[in-house]
Amino acid sequence: MQNPPPGPAGKSSTGLDENIAALLSYVFGWVSGLIFFLIEKDSKLVRFHAMQSILFNVAVAVVCIVLWIVTFILVLIASQLAGALGSLVGLLATLFWVVVSIALLLAWILCLVRAYQGQFYKLPVIGNMADKIVNK
Repeated sequence: MQNPPPGPAGKSSTGLDENIAALLSYVFGWVSGLIFFLIEKDSKLVRFHAMQSILFNVAVAVVCIVLWIVTFILVLIASQLAGALGSLVGLLATLFWVVVSIALLLAWILCLVRAYQGQFYKLPVIGNMADKIVNK
């Protein structure tokens, strides 16, 4: 038996379809999340994704600041080490930045896709916080 096709998306109080408004809340980071969180009055889906977008982007900023500090410390350590060991520390710092950046990009894309599909997809920790804020 096939799954029935999804029904038409509901309208949000912004005049957009819910899934479009939820997707747009991620597009420009915390700014679009804040805009949709403040102007949306009816749709829990849009408000949830808007709040999750805000919290996700705050978490990304915190992670980037921490990574910058760790990288700075590693570069200081690498500058004191001789030859290949110093280069290895620098390479590890760069690889760590790349891995974290790719993980954050994939999480953002996953949120975009799930919002467009009209799903209440929760990121770990952040999703539960967004749900509690929206359902107050």
